Formats: sequence, C-alpha cells, structure tokens
Amino acid sequence: MGIRLKRLYQPRNPSFWLMVAFNLLSSVLAWVLHGWPLTFPARLLLTVLALANAGLGMAMALRLLREPPAQSR
Repeated sequence: MGIRLKRLYQPRNPSFWLMVAFNLLSSVLAWVLHGWPLTFPARLLLTVLALANAGLGMAMALRLLREPPAQSR
C-alpha cells in the first residue's frame, strides 16, 4: 500500500485550502525571519509561529492522504 501523492490535490476539500494557507504563511514567516532585522523576542515568536504553521500544514497533508477524495464520498 503506497502513498498516493495525487490525493493531496483536492481543490473541493476545505482541508486542501487549509494546507495551502498554512504552508504559504510558513513561507512568508520564514522570509521575514531571514530578510528583516528583528529583535530576539520577535525572532523567537515568529520562529514558533512558522514551526507551528509548518506542523499544521503537514497535519492537513496527512489528513488529505488518509481520507477518501471528496468526489467518492
């Protein structure tokens, strides 16, 4: 039983759009962390938020891989 990566692309499923949003927000946070001079508390807060968003994005991806596609429900 292999993982079918094509199951990630489910534009009719709200979980797909949550995964996209979490991953985009993580990318923006990483860009801010690398590109802007920040104080240590701000850097720490943005790092935690970026890691949390990445974790939530992965959780949504796993959820999409495990549940049946929206068309077959």
